[in-house]
Amino acid sequence: MKLGIIGGSGLYEIDGIENLGNETINTPFGHPSDDYVTGTLNGADAVFLPRHGKGHTILPGEINHKANIYGMKKLGVTHILSVSAVGSLKEELPPRDVVIVDQFFDRTKKGLDHTFFGNGIAGHIGFGNPVCGEFAKVTFQAAQEAAKEINDPGHTPTIHMGGTYVNMEGPAFSTKAESLVYRSFGHDVIGMTNLAEAKLAREAEMCYCSAAMVTDFDCWHPDHDHVTVDLIIENFQANVLLGKKIISHVASSHAEFKEDCACHRALAGAIITSPERITWKIRERLAPIIGKYFPMKNAEALD
Repeated sequence: MKLGIIGGSGLYEIDGIENLGNETINTPFGHPSDDYVTGTLNGADAVFLPRHGKGHTILPGEINHKANIYGMKKLGVTHILSVSAVGSLKEELPPRDVVIVDQFFDRTKKGLDHTFFGNGIAGHIGFGNPVCGEFAKVTFQAAQEAAKEINDPGHTPTIHMGGTYVNMEGPAFSTKAESLVYRSFGHDVIGMTNLAEAKLAREAEMCYCSAAMVTDFDCWHPDHDHVTVDLIIENFQANVLLGKKIISHVASSHAEFKEDCACHRALAGAIITSPERITWKIRERLAPIIGKYFPMKNAEALD
């Protein structure tokens, strides 16, 4: 088992990684957000990638999710933990709390950017349960342990198991009307990045879990206009500290990762293109993704 970590806003490096390495991965889909940092974290083989690049140079809409996930797969990652900043859509999910997301609501228009398929091969994964339930349980328990280590008399983080993440495009935040609609639907948090990762990780047969770190109430909140920049930055910095602790505890729990998880068989029966139509070029391009179902052997005869 190998743990992949995708760090969101403010999380550009991981503390405690030993045997540090640096991997530049070329993909058929272009460049990932940055080089991958490899090593060992609390006994777990680990790979880290800053979602927005070091120094936060990449907008949410500019992230090459296909390259990011392809690179993780090529490096042998089996489980991806996403840590990201989100806005809260509920009073009971205040800043500095954490939601272990279990559902997504798509407000993007980028379906073809969120799949490895197309260009000669068609596949349709099951996505009713978009995160790995077993991995989410491990992450929830790890986050609870991490929260106990936060010494802040002003707020002790609460870890919430389950919640719906609204994925908008950005880069602007929601209008108040949009925010109120999402609340009326009963959704929990809002962000700009995690849905694509979850879809592509499922296609790549990797377990995926999202730890959504609440930085603020979205603009629906009556006190929104009274929130200061200083307060948001304070919440942001506190979340980065907690996020690093969560990652550390998840890595310590790597023995609990399931090797026989259904996520690792997500493509079985999902590809509907006739095998004789899956050309050598397609098989080569998607070898890390579909190779175990459509190997390169004798593929030259297909072109």
